[in-house]
Amino acid sequence: MNVRSAGIITRRDSPRVRQVGEELAVWLEGRGIKAHLDRIDVEMGMLIILGGDGTLLHVAARASELDIPVVGINLGDLGFLTEVAAGEMYSALETILENEAHVERRMMLKASVLGQDGARTEPLFALNEVVVIKGSTERVLRLHCWADGEYIATYKADGLIFSTPTGSTAYNLSAGGPIVHAELGTLLVTPICPFMLESRPVLLSPAVSLTTQLAHAADDVKIMVDGRLGWTLDMEQALRVEVAEKPLLLISSPHKGYFAILRNKLNWGGKSDDVPLSDMFADQG
Repeated sequence: MNVRSAGIITRRDSPRVRQVGEELAVWLEGRGIKAHLDRIDVEMGMLIILGGDGTLLHVAARASELDIPVVGINLGDLGFLTEVAAGEMYSALETILENEAHVERRMMLKASVLGQDGARTEPLFALNEVVVIKGSTERVLRLHCWADGEYIATYKADGLIFSTPTGSTAYNLSAGGPIVHAELGTLLVTPICPFMLESRPVLLSPAVSLTTQLAHAADDVKIMVDGRLGWTLDMEQALRVEVAEKPLLLISSPHKGYFAILRNKLNWGGKSDDVPLSDMFADQG
């Protein structure tokens, strides 16, 4: 990648991560790249995220808006989105800067709350999911759901998850939803602890606009956008979720593929070493 200016975003509650960021800034400057700590500007050619997935989620909307590619360095815990391990940081960045980066276009969601008077809130954006969830003491919710105005179902559940393929390995997976390859174009709708077993997750076209509304009065119904409180929802409102105009440009790790990350981070399929495909079959295309 031809990068002249880069932003380094650090986890703000960690002096150790801040120190790593300052050391990385010196390393980048030594390669002729102007480095900025905890800043995002349109002229930047890359953002380097130091921390965990939460740090990356915090800046995803701004990065996608400005079309700035992002690479995540895992200095947190799980680090599913921040794919590059701390010990691989400099070697991975060398590879990326030598034009050997693979940039994935990760779908983002755009969410707004609609009022009966025609009012519409300013949209919020999510890389993982938008969730409607009940208050801790509330009874099971009943949520009508439509796709492009076509009625899907009324879900009786603790809540409803609208997820991207990237978010399929987050809250969606915990709620029993499927794992979806991150570069597949689809929207996921997954009920949380559904009252009836027939309320199963569904995958929909990314071209549809999803709307959900409470079917009965309920208190303290929250709309969470990538883990942060967006709004509360009442009977006079509806939630609209659709694919955002711009994706997040995510630079994938040059050292490991998607399924290796699944195996290592989630113990998916039983954590195991890579098994190469025999040349006998690989050569057959």
